[in-house]
Amino acid sequence: MTLAVVNLGLPKSGTTTLAQALARAGLKVADHRLKEREEDRPGKRRVFVANLLYRGYFERGDPMALMPEYEAISEMSFLHGRHSVWPQCDFALLRALRDHHPGLKFIATRRDAAALSGSMMAWNNLGKTRIPASHIPGLPPGWGGSTGQQVKWIEGHYANLRHWFRDDPDFLELDVADPDARARAAAHLGRDLPWWGQANVNRRARTA
Repeated sequence: MTLAVVNLGLPKSGTTTLAQALARAGLKVADHRLKEREEDRPGKRRVFVANLLYRGYFERGDPMALMPEYEAISEMSFLHGRHSVWPQCDFALLRALRDHHPGLKFIATRRDAAALSGSMMAWNNLGKTRIPASHIPGLPPGWGGSTGQQVKWIEGHYANLRHWFRDDPDFLELDVADPDARARAAAHLGRDLPWWGQANVNRRARTA
Protein backbone atom coordinates (compact mmCIF):
# COMPACT_ATOMS: atom_id res chain seq x y z
CA MET A 1 0.00 0.00 0.00
CA THR A 2 1.03 3.63 -0.44
CA LEU A 3 1.48 5.84 2.60
CA ALA A 4 -0.96 8.71 2.07
CA VAL A 5 -0.93 10.85 5.23
CA VAL A 6 1.07 11.33 8.42
CA ASN A 7 -0.11 13.35 11.41
CA LEU A 8 2.52 15.47 13.19
CA GLY A 9 0.26 16.61 16.01
CA LEU A 10 1.05 16.16 19.70
CA PRO A 11 -0.77 13.67 21.95
CA LYS A 12 -4.29 14.78 22.91
CA SER A 13 -4.44 17.10 19.89
CA GLY A 14 -7.20 15.17 18.15
CA THR A 15 -5.10 12.24 16.95
CA THR A 16 -7.78 9.63 17.73
CA THR A 17 -10.45 11.71 16.00
CA LEU A 18 -8.26 11.85 12.90
CA ALA A 19 -7.58 8.11 13.14
CA GLN A 20 -11.30 7.32 13.13
CA ALA A 21 -12.00 9.78 10.32
CA LEU A 22 -9.31 8.22 8.14
CA ALA A 23 -10.36 4.67 8.99
CA ARG A 24 -13.98 5.41 8.12
CA ALA A 25 -12.74 6.84 4.82
CA GLY A 26 -11.24 3.42 4.03
CA LEU A 27 -7.58 3.92 5.00
CA LYS A 28 -5.63 1.44 7.11
CA VAL A 29 -4.41 3.56 10.02
CA ALA A 30 -1.48 3.07 12.42
CA ASP A 31 -2.41 4.84 15.65
CA HIS A 32 0.22 4.97 18.40
CA ARG A 33 0.40 1.17 18.95
CA LEU A 34 -0.11 -1.79 16.64
CA LYS A 35 -2.12 -3.90 19.05
CA GLU A 36 -2.83 -6.52 16.39
CA ARG A 37 0.88 -7.42 16.41
CA GLU A 38 1.12 -7.77 20.18
CA GLU A 39 0.89 -11.06 22.05
CA ASP A 40 -1.05 -11.35 25.28
CA ARG A 41 1.65 -12.93 27.41
CA PRO A 42 3.86 -11.69 30.27
CA GLY A 43 7.01 -9.82 29.28
CA LYS A 44 5.90 -9.21 25.70
CA ARG A 45 6.73 -5.67 24.68
CA ARG A 46 4.16 -3.34 23.27
CA VAL A 47 4.52 -2.60 19.56
CA PHE A 48 4.76 1.15 19.09
CA VAL A 49 4.52 2.92 15.73
CA ALA A 50 7.47 5.18 16.63
CA ASN A 51 9.81 2.26 17.29
CA LEU A 52 8.92 0.63 13.97
CA LEU A 53 9.48 3.93 12.16
CA TYR A 54 13.00 4.22 13.55
CA ARG A 55 13.83 0.58 12.89
CA GLY A 56 12.71 0.98 9.30
CA TYR A 57 14.66 4.22 8.94
CA PHE A 58 17.97 3.02 10.38
CA GLU A 59 17.87 -0.57 9.17
CA ARG A 60 16.34 -0.16 5.68
CA GLY A 61 16.21 3.54 4.86
CA ASP A 62 12.43 3.72 4.59
CA PRO A 63 10.73 4.44 7.94
CA MET A 64 7.66 2.52 6.72
CA ALA A 65 9.59 -0.60 5.72
CA LEU A 66 8.19 -2.59 8.68
CA MET A 67 4.64 -1.28 8.23
CA PRO A 68 4.01 -1.63 4.49
CA GLU A 69 0.32 -2.43 4.93
CA TYR A 70 -0.53 0.95 6.49
CA GLU A 71 -1.73 3.97 4.55
CA ALA A 72 -1.88 6.53 7.37
CA ILE A 73 -0.28 7.37 10.71
CA SER A 74 -2.45 9.29 13.15
CA GLU A 75 -0.20 9.36 16.23
CA MET A 76 3.57 8.88 16.08
CA SER A 77 5.03 9.61 19.51
CA PHE A 78 4.91 7.64 22.74
CA LEU A 79 5.98 7.81 26.39
CA HIS A 80 6.25 4.44 28.10
CA GLY A 81 8.45 3.69 31.07
CA ARG A 82 11.89 5.12 30.35
CA HIS A 83 11.17 5.39 26.62
CA SER A 84 10.31 8.76 25.07
CA VAL A 85 10.16 8.78 21.25
CA TRP A 86 8.92 11.74 19.15
CA PRO A 87 9.27 11.19 15.37
CA GLN A 88 7.14 14.25 14.57
CA CYS A 89 10.08 16.38 15.78
CA ASP A 90 12.69 14.55 13.66
CA PHE A 91 12.91 16.28 10.30
CA ALA A 92 15.49 13.83 8.93
CA LEU A 93 13.02 11.00 9.45
CA LEU A 94 10.19 13.05 7.97
CA ARG A 95 12.32 13.83 4.94
CA ALA A 96 12.99 10.10 4.51
CA LEU A 97 9.25 9.46 4.56
CA ARG A 98 8.77 11.99 1.77
CA ASP A 99 11.64 10.58 -0.27
CA HIS A 100 10.21 7.06 -0.16
CA HIS A 101 6.53 7.99 -0.49
CA PRO A 102 5.96 10.61 -3.20
CA GLY A 103 2.74 12.55 -2.78
CA LEU A 104 2.69 12.04 1.00
CA LYS A 105 0.51 14.54 2.83
CA PHE A 106 1.23 15.86 6.32
CA ILE A 107 -1.39 17.05 8.78
CA ALA A 108 -0.66 18.59 12.17
CA THR A 109 -3.76 18.28 14.33
CA ARG A 110 -3.94 20.85 17.08
CA ARG A 111 -6.20 22.49 19.64
CA ASP A 112 -5.96 25.67 21.66
CA ALA A 113 -2.66 25.29 23.53
CA ALA A 114 -4.15 25.83 26.99
CA ALA A 115 -6.94 23.35 26.30
CA LEU A 116 -4.44 20.84 24.95
CA SER A 117 -2.31 21.22 28.07
CA GLY A 118 -5.39 20.77 30.24
CA SER A 119 -6.16 17.51 28.51
CA MET A 120 -2.58 16.31 29.00
CA MET A 121 -2.73 17.24 32.69
CA ALA A 122 -5.94 15.28 33.17
CA TRP A 123 -4.92 12.20 31.16
CA ASN A 124 -3.72 9.67 33.74
CA ASN A 125 -0.23 10.81 34.78
CA LEU A 126 0.83 12.13 31.36
CA GLY A 127 1.08 15.85 32.07
CA LYS A 128 1.90 15.85 35.75
CA THR A 129 4.45 13.02 35.92
CA ARG A 130 5.56 11.44 32.66
CA ILE A 131 6.15 14.59 30.60
CA PRO A 132 8.30 16.45 33.18
CA ALA A 133 10.26 13.23 33.90
CA SER A 134 11.10 12.51 30.25
CA HIS A 135 13.51 13.61 27.55
CA ILE A 136 11.25 15.33 24.98
CA PRO A 137 12.40 17.53 22.08
CA GLY A 138 12.06 21.12 23.29
CA LEU A 139 11.19 20.02 26.83
CA PRO A 140 14.15 18.65 28.85
CA PRO A 141 13.60 16.59 32.02
CA GLY A 142 12.34 18.74 34.88
CA TRP A 143 10.28 20.96 32.62
CA GLY A 144 6.66 20.68 31.51
CA GLY A 145 5.03 20.08 34.87
CA SER A 146 2.99 23.30 34.73
CA THR A 147 0.43 24.56 32.24
CA GLY A 148 2.56 27.60 31.40
CA GLN A 149 5.58 25.47 30.50
CA GLN A 150 3.49 23.05 28.48
CA VAL A 151 1.81 25.85 26.55
CA LYS A 152 5.20 27.29 25.58
CA TRP A 153 6.32 23.84 24.42
CA ILE A 154 3.08 23.20 22.50
CA GLU A 155 3.17 26.55 20.75
CA GLY A 156 6.85 26.02 19.94
CA HIS A 157 6.17 22.65 18.32
CA TYR A 158 3.59 24.05 15.92
CA ALA A 159 5.70 27.14 15.21
CA ASN A 160 8.57 24.82 14.25
CA LEU A 161 6.30 22.87 11.90
CA ARG A 162 5.11 26.09 10.27
CA HIS A 163 8.74 27.11 9.78
CA TRP A 164 9.88 23.81 8.30
CA PHE A 165 6.83 23.38 6.07
CA ARG A 166 6.33 27.02 5.13
CA ASP A 167 4.60 27.45 1.75
CA ASP A 168 4.43 23.66 1.39
CA PRO A 169 1.12 22.58 -0.18
CA ASP A 170 1.51 19.07 1.26
CA PHE A 171 1.30 20.35 4.85
CA LEU A 172 -1.86 21.35 6.72
CA GLU A 173 -2.10 22.62 10.29
CA LEU A 174 -5.59 21.63 11.42
CA ASP A 175 -7.45 22.91 14.46
CA VAL A 176 -9.78 19.97 15.13
CA ALA A 177 -12.31 22.29 16.80
CA ASP A 178 -12.66 24.40 13.64
CA PRO A 179 -16.18 23.98 12.16
CA ASP A 180 -14.52 23.54 8.77
CA ALA A 181 -11.97 20.97 10.00
CA ARG A 182 -13.45 18.02 8.12
CA ALA A 183 -13.80 19.99 4.88
CA ARG A 184 -10.24 21.32 5.13
CA ALA A 185 -8.82 17.87 5.84
CA ALA A 186 -10.80 16.31 3.00
CA ALA A 187 -9.67 18.97 0.54
CA HIS A 188 -6.05 18.55 1.65
CA LEU A 189 -6.18 14.77 1.20
CA GLY A 190 -8.27 14.85 -1.96
CA ARG A 191 -10.79 12.35 -0.57
CA ASP A 192 -14.13 12.43 1.20
CA LEU A 193 -14.20 12.03 4.97
CA PRO A 194 -17.67 10.67 5.79
CA TRP A 195 -17.21 11.09 9.56
CA TRP A 196 -15.79 13.78 11.83
CA GLY A 197 -16.42 14.18 15.53
CA GLN A 198 -14.81 13.72 18.94
CA ALA A 199 -13.06 10.49 19.87
CA ASN A 200 -11.20 9.48 23.03
CA VAL A 201 -12.72 12.45 24.89
CA ASN A 202 -11.13 13.27 28.24
CA ARG A 203 -14.10 13.86 30.57
CA ARG A 204 -11.87 14.98 33.42
CA ALA A 205 -10.36 17.72 31.26
CA ARG A 206 -13.83 18.96 30.42
CA THR A 207 -14.71 19.42 34.06
CA ALA A 208 -11.30 20.57 35.34
